[in-house]
Amino acid sequence: MSIGHTLLGLLESGPRHGYDLKRAFDEKFGQDRPLHYGQVYSTMSRLLKHGLVEVDGIEPGDGPERKRYAVTDAGITDVERWLATPEKPEPYLQSTLYTKVVLALLTHRDAAGVLDTQRAEHLRMMRILTDRKRKGDLADQLICDHALFHLEADLRWLELTAARLDKLAGAVTR
Repeated sequence: MSIGHTLLGLLESGPRHGYDLKRAFDEKFGQDRPLHYGQVYSTMSRLLKHGLVEVDGIEPGDGPERKRYAVTDAGITDVERWLATPEKPEPYLQSTLYTKVVLALLTHRDAAGVLDTQRAEHLRMMRILTDRKRKGDLADQLICDHALFHLEADLRWLELTAARLDKLAGAVTR
């Protein structure tokens, strides 16, 4: 996720302080990984340097002065460009899990056990996400669905690999 583009998009509804941006980000996108204040302010500093935001006002606070940021026309154009650009699909062509299975075979360890352990961990995570999805709002349901679909694909791969383990052992140990 591009934090900068997300903060720019949040600013399109009107100027905000860094604290307000962090709160809005965490509420909409940061359930699992909230932003640190340092990330917000370093990102805003970078966006300011590149002319994508401007300081709309400065107010005294209990601590340091509070800057209120507003998105510029260049910032709006940058968000529009980012939204129109498709994300590169991640093919996972060389996953850590595949490496573990092959390494287990090469070192004469229990590759089926590696697969079983991973399957159990995937199922545990799927139960957690399913429970979260059941209790969540629509946004949380969609986020959980995305993660669940990826975990289901991984489970299919685990089953396929388990079924082909003897063939894989022969191919990697010759």
